[in-house]
Amino acid sequence: MPNTKSAKKRLRQNIKRRLRNRMIKSAVKTQMRKVRRAVAEGDVDRAEAEFRLACKKLDKAAAKRVIHPNKAARHKSRLSELIRKLKESQQVAS
Repeated sequence: MPNTKSAKKRLRQNIKRRLRNRMIKSAVKTQMRKVRRAVAEGDVDRAEAEFRLACKKLDKAAAKRVIHPNKAARHKSRLSELIRKLKESQQVAS
């Protein structure tokens, strides 16, 4: 428990920031899950639409330093690779 006035304020700020960061991280994970689900179902159009939203959320989280920028880049790269493989498999099948 904080004793000084400044420590009390710092605790309040940390709680607010932690909640905000958790909310952002959760939204990013949910969006990435939607992309993976669309890829698993074989829906290229929906996967690409969800991927654009995921990129936007990842970039915003990285800009706010909620996640590391390299982590955002890695996730974007892996999701785009999934979509690329899905497109290739559908072209070969047709």
